[in-house]
Amino acid sequence: MQDHRGLYYFPVLGNRKIRMYVRPNKQEVEFRMWDQDDETLWEEHGWVPWSAIQQASELYEKEGRKGRPPIHLYDMDAAIRLIRDYVTELERKERMGEI
Repeated sequence: MQDHRGLYYFPVLGNRKIRMYVRPNKQEVEFRMWDQDDETLWEEHGWVPWSAIQQASELYEKEGRKGRPPIHLYDMDAAIRLIRDYVTELERKERMGEI
């Protein structure tokens, strides 16, 4: 899906108020969360590269934190699929002279 902020998916099943935005940047994908009930989240937290998410997940486990690690919100397969579909659509529009 896409809106004025960019490409996104819903990281929490059944909750349409939270969106995870994705974008390619240099050599990796970046993620940024938006929450309809917390407008400050978008402003206070910038784009996070996949490598930083993986490092944070490792730290979470090493520290023995309880609960589900937040890495489950970051779906690399969904991100790649969204980006590929977007690029494919752009290429199609370009071939058709729509852009």
